[in-house]
Amino acid sequence: MKQKTFQASRAGYTITAEVTVIGKDLSIALVGGDTPHIGTVTWVSNNGASDTIRFPSHHGRFHKDDVLSEILIKQLQPLLPGSCVITAGIHVNGITKEQTAASFIMAEEIGKEL
Repeated sequence: MKQKTFQASRAGYTITAEVTVIGKDLSIALVGGDTPHIGTVTWVSNNGASDTIRFPSHHGRFHKDDVLSEILIKQLQPLLPGSCVITAGIHVNGITKEQTAASFIMAEEIGKEL
């Protein structure tokens, strides 16, 4: 197995993609902010099927980290020889609108690097 780490930083925090190549498949842990965690799991198979699982958060809500993993999936899918699983969990305490907008840019940057 090959492993590589990609990072992007903006608006006072960093998002990291820890990538593991498993044969023809990719496993990616997309984490960052003050409290990295596993909030969602997004996958795509080599036949194009995909899905996301959101784990419960607080106050009856569900994590929304899949919006960032979806950015990566869209960039990677045409290039994938196999399947891909992305666990995602980024949390910034008191996140601002600027920091939220920066997360989309960072996901794009990481996807291009990948």
